[in-house]
Amino acid sequence: MDLLALADFNDVARHGGVGRAARVTGRPKATLSRRVRQLEDALGVRLFERGGHELRLTEEGRELQEQTQSLLEHIDEVGDTLRQRIRTPRGRLRISAPVLFGQRGLGRIAADYALAYPQVQLEVILEDRFVHAVDDDFDLVIRANPDPSTELAGRCFLRDVLVAVAAPSLPRPPRQRDLPVPAVTLPRAPTEATWPLHRARSTLTVATRSVLRLSSMAMIHDAVLAGVGVAAMPRSLVQADIDAGRLVDWGMLAGRPIEVWALYPSHRHVSARVSAFVKLLVDRFENASPSGFTRLASASASGRK
Repeated sequence: MDLLALADFNDVARHGGVGRAARVTGRPKATLSRRVRQLEDALGVRLFERGGHELRLTEEGRELQEQTQSLLEHIDEVGDTLRQRIRTPRGRLRISAPVLFGQRGLGRIAADYALAYPQVQLEVILEDRFVHAVDDDFDLVIRANPDPSTELAGRCFLRDVLVAVAAPSLPRPPRQRDLPVPAVTLPRAPTEATWPLHRARSTLTVATRSVLRLSSMAMIHDAVLAGVGVAAMPRSLVQADIDAGRLVDWGMLAGRPIEVWALYPSHRHVSARVSAFVKLLVDRFENASPSGFTRLASASASGRK
């Protein structure tokens, strides 16, 4: 039996005619009439007495309506329940994020998420290695300046700039200098590089030579504080050190913006739990501003009092 035809039959029977059913349901009159006739043909019985100004149910039509109306209502209720469950975040959510980003406030964001959605089993893994969302079984991956990919989709929730910073013990080079300064870099960075640095209205070109290569921004941060060399780091991650005098700002690296993205497999349906976490990131970093880190730090400090 065609379920759609059965539903149309019940609409016509409940509203007392094709015209009234069409006005209430928004279905075309021709479609309702055709569906009812198809159902009659399939069952081999007449369901309506046709003639006069109104359609009247036959005995078989009344019996069919009585037996199926509650069934259709139950099917609608089941559908509503399933749709509500899909809209309500639940189940497992596994996230990968860089170490230093995680240490700057992701714990607070994760806690807020867990409080808001207690039916989600949230797991956040901090690591600086490149992870594959599908192969490594992650629902969401947080990455800085990700390469374009057809396998991943997502949203940029944070924008920042790179600044060259060094400990006060490492003197800033003069405007003209051929000798490279020691640098702390990521493993994939070139051994020698030239950095154009902008400060106010001036530009300083600095030649660098990598003396220490570390795979984690957290380790680079520690090494720079120790005075090993200069490093290019997101301003939001070192601004507190600059303000406190622990690090010196040599200038912003031109043409090296940072975008932090929340990414998920593009071939999967975006679940409510993933959408809710991405929305929380966007809300915490309003207008993609790094000032969100300051608000997170303040909230964490208030929570410890």
